[in-house]
Amino acid sequence: MAIKKKKRKKRMIPKATEVPMTQEEKDKIQFKDDFQKSVGEKVEDFGRKFEGKGKNILYGVAALGVLAVVIGTFYVWNQRSNAQAKAALGSAIDTSQALVTDSPVPPTSTAKVFKTEKARAEAAIKEFDEVIKNHSGSYAEKAKYFKAVQLLKLDRAVGIKELEALVSINNEVGTMAKFALAQAKVDDGKLDEAVKLYQELAAAGNKVIASDTINFALAKIYEKQNKSKEAADLYFNIAKQASEAKDSDGKPVPLTQTAREAKEKLEELAPERAKQIKEPETPPPALPLGL
Repeated sequence: MAIKKKKRKKRMIPKATEVPMTQEEKDKIQFKDDFQKSVGEKVEDFGRKFEGKGKNILYGVAALGVLAVVIGTFYVWNQRSNAQAKAALGSAIDTSQALVTDSPVPPTSTAKVFKTEKARAEAAIKEFDEVIKNHSGSYAEKAKYFKAVQLLKLDRAVGIKELEALVSINNEVGTMAKFALAQAKVDDGKLDEAVKLYQELAAAGNKVIASDTINFALAKIYEKQNKSKEAADLYFNIAKQASEAKDSDGKPVPLTQTAREAKEKLEELAPERAKQIKEPETPPPALPLGL
């Protein structure tokens, strides 16, 4: 005969009385978003395992972990953004330097070709505008410079205005903009303004544009202003320094194209001073191995 088991009565546990929260306790409750809540709960769980063993340190470790994730994410995004900006700027520069010709292009050619310089400039400006719109930092600044140079071909006044807006930037873009602006001033016959810009560039001692290039351009303006002595002084310094230059092994360095042109100019303006410029000695050819 089966014995019926008696059902065990459940023990009734008195329900805890809920005490209303005071206003002070309510004020201690802080809002947490999902991300903050998730990180906080993990810290709490981990902290309970090491109760009394440096729980405050755990919060610091968690904060560093979150910061590392943020930095890592930003780095990946920044690298990807830089690559996209670099590619876009490079494409725009290629367009600005594309071939201009009426001749038919081979069907297999992938090179950019334009029939007029105006069409090329318009296409390049459009691409530079896209870089400026979609990117920031140095890539956007460089795009603004290249755009201004192209604008000189379409709307000279606007191009000059945009170059003037860039010269105050204290980096390579500002330097290039000032040099381009000085050249534009020369073309417009505003020689005094060009001289001021070139003198500022020469005094800055920047590494973006070679000092010989700046001083040679300045000397050419002095010639136009009939300041032969000032021009000769600059030509002499360019050629003299170049003739005395040595490489890392202490051997003479051949004159650069700018230095050669400076010497030729000096021969026209001050032949006697030009005689002081000695051509660097050409090192003898190396003997064949084994001799």
